[in-house]
Amino acid sequence: LAHIYIEILRIIKKWKPDCLVTERQIFGANRTTALDVAKALGVVLLATQAAGIEWHEYTPNEVKLTVTGSGSADKKQIEFMVIRILNLKIAPKPDDVADALAIAICHSQHEKIKRI
Repeated sequence: LAHIYIEILRIIKKWKPDCLVTERQIFGANRTTALDVAKALGVVLLATQAAGIEWHEYTPNEVKLTVTGSGSADKKQIEFMVIRILNLKIAPKPDDVADALAIAICHSQHEKIKRI
């Protein structure tokens, strides 16, 4: 956890992001994984707060709805729309990158709406 904290602070110092945006984690039966992810997220949020950066969180359905127009979109539909919205020539790899980009797109759209 200390390593995560130090690395997040290093990344924040290097890239100077305006905010941190995450997708709300929903876990079923695997409580061990849920606890480990929650611990890591807590450390990330602590580092973000220490750096004075805002945090925003969206549910998976909010991300899907914003990016594809359907809250029940599958991974392929999300990937397709990320490629299209960002005018990419190839699909981002690994798959988690497309998910992260979808979360960023979702946030940017929500921020646009706030300004209107």
